[in-house]
Amino acid sequence: MKDTDLSKDALIEFIKTRRSCRSFSAGDIPEEDVRTILDCALAAPSARGMQTWKFTAVMNREKIAALCAAVGKALGREGYDMYKPSVLIITSNEKSSPFREVDNACAMENIYLAAKALGLGCVWINQLLDCFDNPEVRAVLSGFGIPENHGVYGCAALGYPGEVPGPKTVKGESRIVK
Repeated sequence: MKDTDLSKDALIEFIKTRRSCRSFSAGDIPEEDVRTILDCALAAPSARGMQTWKFTAVMNREKIAALCAAVGKALGREGYDMYKPSVLIITSNEKSSPFREVDNACAMENIYLAAKALGLGCVWINQLLDCFDNPEVRAVLSGFGIPENHGVYGCAALGYPGEVPGPKTVKGESRIVK
């Protein structure tokens, strides 16, 4: 496929109609789709091409629930559940990387767009940013194979949409200066 094969209008409309989904149905996502999303995350730009990130897809609801319980306890939020996704993609990066947060943000956008292309709902989960080194949270993350020298800079909760999010209210501002 050439870059020119994709209609620019269709791509722009696709980007503009993407929404965060906070309600998921009980259906399981095929592993092939999860691998596609991970490949898209890996295709994101990274500062200086360092690619110090790691993307960990958790496809086990019990393991996701265990992480939710640890995060909820660390943050004092009983019943915390990350919207009960069928898959959680954890984006981590070397704590020493000066570009860790922006690199992972670029990858998260690719995750969002790939999820939409596959008919999935997705929402950014940011709470681990504040507690990834809490001992109980770290124990769960280590069990997932996330290195001790990595911080978590975002998670993508994925599932089939339980409710289709409505149109987005645009609050931000853009400006062109000539």
